[in-house]
Amino acid sequence: MHFKNICLTAIALVVASTSAGITVSEKAPEFETVDQDGNAWALKDHLGGKHIVVYFYPAAMTGGCTKQACSYRDHIGQTKDPAFEIVGISGDAPRNLKYFQQAEKLNFTLLSDPDGKIAQAFGVPVASGEKKITRTVDGKEVELVRSATTARWTFIIDPSGKIVYRNDQVKAVQDLDNVLAFLKAKK
Repeated sequence: MHFKNICLTAIALVVASTSAGITVSEKAPEFETVDQDGNAWALKDHLGGKHIVVYFYPAAMTGGCTKQACSYRDHIGQTKDPAFEIVGISGDAPRNLKYFQQAEKLNFTLLSDPDGKIAQAFGVPVASGEKKITRTVDGKEVELVRSATTARWTFIIDPSGKIVYRNDQVKAVQDLDNVLAFLKAKK
């Protein structure tokens, strides 16, 4: 019974944190944070060139999140000049993101949103509360701690900073295909 109450409370927190969020044609929320290397990253510094795919995922080094990230990695590896920049955002600390990048040989930027404020600015549901998992990276056990868990949503921001795509029903293994189909149709 106690476990059931905890589950219901967690579901209520996620539902309560849900808002309509930003919609297609609105300006993307401006944000600044740090990447997997602890370097500052600001959206405004990346506008004006390519489309930016911003995908929110629950947690580094977990099943669906790894499949989603690796599909983007493989696409970049097969394309000399991808038509878009990819940015993955989760509630993980930069240290976790660095481990994720190393373990999966990710070739794109991962951003830390430990308090869920970036996700909330986009309208992405966030559950707070510390979560810990243990994984093996380069032969050693590491504990990964995150303080926010976001829902899996994907946005595409055009070079002017406008949201041109929003998917709040993302399936990890289909995300890249949906993004590519959208960008192909826009050409």
